[in-house]
Amino acid sequence: MMGLFNRRPTLYQGEDAGDAGTVHLDGARKRAIEIGRTRLIVTGAMFTLAFCVIAGRMVDVTVLKSAAVQHARQSKASELDIERADVVDRNGVLLATSLPSVSLYAHPHEIANKPEAAQKIARVLPDLNANDMLARLQGDRAFIYLRRNLTPRQEYDINALGIPGLYFEKAEKRIYPQSELTSHAVGLTDLDNKGISGIEKTFENELKVRRDPLRLSLDIRVQTILRNELARSMAEFHAIGATGMVMDVRTGELLGMVSLPDFNPNNLGSATPEAMFNRASLGDYEMGSTFKLFNTAAALDAGTSTLSSTYDVTHRIKVARFEIYDYEPEHHPLTVSEILKVSSNIGSARMALDLGIENQKAFMTRMGLTRPASIELPEVSAPLVPNPWREINSMTIAYGHGMAVSPLHMMTGVSALVNGGTFHPATLLQHKDGDAVAAQRVIKPETSRIMRDLMRMVVVEGTGKKADVPGYEVGGKTGTAEKNGAGGYRHKSLLSSFIATFPVSDPKYVVLAMIDEPQGNKESYGFATAGWTAAPAVGRVIAQIGPLLGLMPSAVPEPAPKDKSHVAQDAPPQKKGVTFAKAE
Repeated sequence: MMGLFNRRPTLYQGEDAGDAGTVHLDGARKRAIEIGRTRLIVTGAMFTLAFCVIAGRMVDVTVLKSAAVQHARQSKASELDIERADVVDRNGVLLATSLPSVSLYAHPHEIANKPEAAQKIARVLPDLNANDMLARLQGDRAFIYLRRNLTPRQEYDINALGIPGLYFEKAEKRIYPQSELTSHAVGLTDLDNKGISGIEKTFENELKVRRDPLRLSLDIRVQTILRNELARSMAEFHAIGATGMVMDVRTGELLGMVSLPDFNPNNLGSATPEAMFNRASLGDYEMGSTFKLFNTAAALDAGTSTLSSTYDVTHRIKVARFEIYDYEPEHHPLTVSEILKVSSNIGSARMALDLGIENQKAFMTRMGLTRPASIELPEVSAPLVPNPWREINSMTIAYGHGMAVSPLHMMTGVSALVNGGTFHPATLLQHKDGDAVAAQRVIKPETSRIMRDLMRMVVVEGTGKKADVPGYEVGGKTGTAEKNGAGGYRHKSLLSSFIATFPVSDPKYVVLAMIDEPQGNKESYGFATAGWTAAPAVGRVIAQIGPLLGLMPSAVPEPAPKDKSHVAQDAPPQKKGVTFAKAE
């Protein structure tokens, strides 16, 4: 019995232990789970922290550092900020740009040994005279510039001298990559980078604030061809100067403007007053027989003459002590078209008498010939107009004497004659597509059509034969004027010009060449008139620029020039009597 009773407690004791063991195991599991959970939380937190660190680093690298780099770049760009915008041609070719530079200046009172300093500086900058520099350093000025626009090497060498009192100033240097080619149109700046001529002066303020380039209407290809041909004519005929232009008759844009002699704007010291003179826009000249285009158009447009109107040219016109005559006088009356073809002074003067002074003045004013030409250049002249405008003035103006205008006046005027009768002010800025082009009707469309036909006749049958280019329907007019000087007109000092348009059937461009005081040569049989000097130059220009401007020569055969004995030949002025112009 006792054994039995002794087992029960053991049995019950075992059950209690099992329950306790079960409770113990459950607690352990719970603790293990809590520990695991805690470890997972800690691990997750560590991973989260690590991710945040990596993400933060990525933000720092990609955003903050990038912004810092960008700010640094902007700061650097600000340090090298160019004050003046570029100038480019219509195709984006660089005409003027600026480069960062430094200038050397001194505070003389800070330089202890001035003679030694002057010698050392002169060795680095041999173009500076040591004695002159010493005199400046010993003066009483507290600040002096020693040299502008140093090269990086020169800056380094000066700095290496270690002379107290020498300092560098940030600056910029204006560079003209095309050198002489666009010198008169683009102009140049002075040592302080301020525009002093041309586009540089006109757009002084705008070039300082704009960041995109200023785009001109010039086409550097056309400019090159024009300059080359004018230089060739100057050399062939030993002329003292020349000028030429190419204009779009539909917009007034100048694709080319050349005046010779010219200058290198990169070297201001070499620019002489004569070379800096822009003959194209600043020079006033009596243009000779090219003015007969205006006389003819005025008479036809006013209705005082028709193509079939005839005028007596067999007798000279005498006014006081002067005579108006033709070099090769005709022995029968001439029609209006024949007067222009043979370039009769007498016929032109008689047409002007019929037109009348007031009609002539009104026409010249509509054509822009009595006021300064409108163009974006400071170098623009006012035409020389007679005052009072008397009958004798009216007659001489009819053939290009007694009134002086610039070649630019001729360009805008003739453009209006051939483009259908609308006047466009000349411009050196490129027109953007869609921009309205200023235009004013000055003659009837029918008058313009007739003038184109007459100009074509002058080239095919008259004095402009050497300007003809097969396939391009060139029309134009020669003009050879005697230059006025002390004591009257100088018979051996000629101004020979030719102005042309092409193609006559649908004019796109007007081209002018003017040669100043050409001398006859063997090839011209001693003649120095426009038909031998200026007309061939215009023909060569048209032949080269036509394809560049997208105008291919027509395949339609050109009519052969008629060989008429009464067609005026180019010859120097007749020396008998007194006249105001060469008949050409």
